[in-house]
Amino acid sequence: MDKLRAMRIFVRVVEMNGFANAANGLSMPPSTVSRAIKDLEAHLGARLLQRTTRTLSLTPDGANYYDHCQRILNEVDTAESALSGSTVPPRGKLRVDMSPSFARRVVLPALKGFQSRYPDIDLILTLGDRPVDLVQEGIDCVLRAGIPESSAVLVARRIGSFQWATCASPEYLEQYGKPKSLEDLKCHRVVQFLSGRTGRPVDWRFLVDGEERLTRVSGNLAVNDIDSYVTCGLEGLGLIRIADFIAKKYLRDGRLVSVLSTFQAHEVPLSIMYPQNRNLSPAVRAFVSWISILVREAEPTWRLPH
Repeated sequence: MDKLRAMRIFVRVVEMNGFANAANGLSMPPSTVSRAIKDLEAHLGARLLQRTTRTLSLTPDGANYYDHCQRILNEVDTAESALSGSTVPPRGKLRVDMSPSFARRVVLPALKGFQSRYPDIDLILTLGDRPVDLVQEGIDCVLRAGIPESSAVLVARRIGSFQWATCASPEYLEQYGKPKSLEDLKCHRVVQFLSGRTGRPVDWRFLVDGEERLTRVSGNLAVNDIDSYVTCGLEGLGLIRIADFIAKKYLRDGRLVSVLSTFQAHEVPLSIMYPQNRNLSPAVRAFVSWISILVREAEPTWRLPH
């Protein structure tokens, strides 16, 4: 078995979120991709991927192996570039699009480190979560939460995941009480968040007995900005549901209280997407490597889906 080839196939299956998408991106028959993963799992004596008819996720062993594969393959690509004479340091303009909440809470506090390491890169950050056309808009890479749509021209590299936290202020709970079941949500004030992609309120999804249940919530207040949404919760205007990396500091200082914590949901993958091209600029490669390490080392601990 060609281990390096098998590792590349495995990483692409994870990045493309499926065997068919990976096969398309690698210009291989799906059966070849499937066989490579089976042979790799047999060689390692461990299950790497959990497959169902609807989803594909990493097992704990798979998440650990995926992390090692990324590092090894990055080192191989770096060595090959050095031997071919491609040792130009990263420089020039780099335009990256990401959500405002992720930028403010994770990227901007660490940005001095990136600038110190890559002083010749002129970084342009655009903040939003709408669909973007990288080529038409001149964007080099984007960070997005959620399962990325399959694409024949983009690589979606999964760098972590987060969980949802349903919260309310102590003042709200003192007045209205804590919801103890999903049915209780009908009797509570819920602040709705409008999706930047669709303009419609985001539905709340929970896992009940291993099955995902869509819970439509309604209220007389809706906002489309995450900081305003959090403020609504802090001001006691209703229940809110936010990413745990946003909620953590408010839960710690008591300004928000977690509710319905026994009703979890599928972890939300966080991916960085960039053109499917082995000749990526050194600046894009540098940012992808930096953001991957940042997410892995940031607080709270980000999780790979499992």
